[in-house]
Amino acid sequence: MDPMNTFDACDTPRVEHLCAPRPRLRVAVVTETYPPEVNGVAVTLQQLVVRLQASQHAIQLIRPRQPLDDADPKACNDELLVRGLEIPRYPQLRLGMPIRRALVAQWTRQRPDLVHVATEGPLGWSAVKAARQLGLPLSTDFRTNFHAYSEHYGIGWLRKPIAAYLRRFHNLADCTMVPSNDLLQDLCAQGFERLMVVARGVDAHRFSPAHRSEALRARWGVSPDQPVMLSVGRLAREKNLDLLVRCWHAMRAQRPDLKLVVVGDGPLRGLLAQNCPDALMVGAQGGDELARHYASADVFVFPSVTETYGNVTPEALASGLAVLAFDYAAAAELIRHGDNGLLAPRGDEATFIRSAIEMVNNPALVQRLRERGRATTLTQDWAQIARQVETVWHQLLARPSSGGRA
Repeated sequence: MDPMNTFDACDTPRVEHLCAPRPRLRVAVVTETYPPEVNGVAVTLQQLVVRLQASQHAIQLIRPRQPLDDADPKACNDELLVRGLEIPRYPQLRLGMPIRRALVAQWTRQRPDLVHVATEGPLGWSAVKAARQLGLPLSTDFRTNFHAYSEHYGIGWLRKPIAAYLRRFHNLADCTMVPSNDLLQDLCAQGFERLMVVARGVDAHRFSPAHRSEALRARWGVSPDQPVMLSVGRLAREKNLDLLVRCWHAMRAQRPDLKLVVVGDGPLRGLLAQNCPDALMVGAQGGDELARHYASADVFVFPSVTETYGNVTPEALASGLAVLAFDYAAAAELIRHGDNGLLAPRGDEATFIRSAIEMVNNPALVQRLRERGRATTLTQDWAQIARQVETVWHQLLARPSSGGRA
């Protein structure tokens, strides 16, 4: 089966066939998170928007207004900022308020070729309904496992209703883009339709071993030959931080001078600091400073089991770190166990910890993983990913809408 000829089959592997340059598109991109917010959805969506604008596509970005908007330059030449509400426990993030009528009026006056909805909050839902009302081609992204997160916040009883909402949301679209084949298979089993694997990219110029900084390592209090274990991500329950703590203690039993550097913030920061009193908690980092933190470490341990992709995995690989992760999402797509990284079966914490111990006991293995992991990411360029998205959109425009009605 040619993966570019259908959006209906659940075994569609990914978009591989890139088309020649296509006509300029006007696309309305709707999201409830975008820089200067710091999270995987915001950062990757910005990378896509920047590349699409560089290809002369006209992007209308619709998102909640953020506290830093008055100080920062516009994120996009054509922006519609809406009122947002803070998310409980995450005051730095906002949900966009529903504006269905405003969107219908806006898109009636200036009709986009296509609507792309990146998040499933109230703003995203109103955009889906407005697009269906106007008969506009509609694509969505599946970027966050909200139904899986419910187990970590004491509301596991809401898992099925949340999954049902997400299924209805995405099944209204003509196509839902997912970042990995294992996620596609999982969603197909839950009744999601018209799925297409579109990979995520990584900026291998920004995330590079070239940005290793001995000055930064000196601020960390480590010597040139002292190993540094890095953790990057939101410090929250769904990130499986208890396993990170256990790995660190097991690794330190073998290598007492191992330093743990934690990049990120969140509600569990205090608890993590308490359980790892010798760890260096540096808070959230971004841009070139984040790149220097990656490149200045040696090994990257990523214990999360709730990712839709896990952007930190390709960022760590590109930065030349030896990466250990569970065998799913980005890690399953990019890592060959023992060759360019280490994998443990998803949820197998005993194997995960054994692999972590192996990393500190086998410097030759770590060096090989660092070199080959970097090489893996050189084909994951964001410009190529943007071309894949563009190809999907042109296919949607070439066929009748197959999504449901809101």
